[in-house]
Amino acid sequence: MVKGILLVESEPRSAEDADAYHRWYDEIHMKEMLGIEGLVAARRFAPVTGEGVFVAVYEIEADDIAHVQARLAEITKAGGFSAPVGLRTDPPPTVRFYRDISAHTA
Repeated sequence: MVKGILLVESEPRSAEDADAYHRWYDEIHMKEMLGIEGLVAARRFAPVTGEGVFVAVYEIEADDIAHVQARLAEITKAGGFSAPVGLRTDPPPTVRFYRDISAHTA
């Protein structure tokens, strides 16, 4: 059962970089992220209007979300991820961890 999510908001550096950014994100980065213990699924979302940031949502199945957060920081600091392609870094991507507090279905 999902215990939380990691939500990341990011965008390409420019319109010219968009294809490379999406290719890197989908074909390389999401696979790297899913190699982290506790991250079990990933999805990306685009703004309906076509303008704004893209959102990646990673599902976390771990009793200790802080441990997953710490592990992500360790891997990032150690250079364990491929170099981003076409990613805007100013401002940097927004990264947020959330824990599950309730669930409802239709």
